[in-house]
Amino acid sequence: MTKILVVDDDEAINELIRFNLELSGYKVICAFDGNRGYALAKQELPDAIVLDVMMPEVDGYTVAKRIRENQNTKDIPIIMLTALNMLQNKVQGFNIGVDDYLVKPFEIEELLVRIKALLKRTNQIPRSVAQKEVLTKGDITLIPETYSIEINGKTAKVTPIEFDIVNLLMQNYGNMVSSAKILNDVWGYSSDDAVETIRVHMRHIRTKLDKISEGKKYIETIYGGGYRLIPEGVVQKVK
Repeated sequence: MTKILVVDDDEAINELIRFNLELSGYKVICAFDGNRGYALAKQELPDAIVLDVMMPEVDGYTVAKRIRENQNTKDIPIIMLTALNMLQNKVQGFNIGVDDYLVKPFEIEELLVRIKALLKRTNQIPRSVAQKEVLTKGDITLIPETYSIEINGKTAKVTPIEFDIVNLLMQNYGNMVSSAKILNDVWGYSSDDAVETIRVHMRHIRTKLDKISEGKKYIETIYGGGYRLIPEGVVQKVK
């Protein structure tokens, strides 16, 4: 049975999530503070973690960072719950390696959809990783075994989600990939308010590429549409 760890100091929210997850067929483990949540993550090795941000003593960001730094728990997918809807808060979570972000108040049905999509994505080994394929287009080479991008001999490490986004753009190089397709193919769901999540990840990807690209730009934003990869890069700034 799929096991979900829920970490939230609000007992009512914790119970609401537990009840609905169990109703959906999941085994649920609950913690009401960050220290206990991290301890249970190490002990139980759940299939996914629902983690609140604002908790006393140890906040969700600290717990997520500890989970990502621990060899046994580093790959467990995390959905963060928070009342904070500021862009910098999302950036902080994604920098740590959080997989998804849901702002309170939320509909329990949306949480269930996101958990299901996250489990589906993380429980299936990407074809490129399973076959250890190295994909090269133009200047860019994707290395699945190490989740890294190489441009002209220089390498940048990326998160699994960032890798999946670049891989999707690579597979469709030269053509625009819509935000809806990125959400569906990478996260497994489509939601208008999740477009900002894509923008945050694209900003991270571009920052990492800028460090190894020697002034070239490789990802173009098609306003109102999506994104396009330019494998050979362009010297002028691509918006």
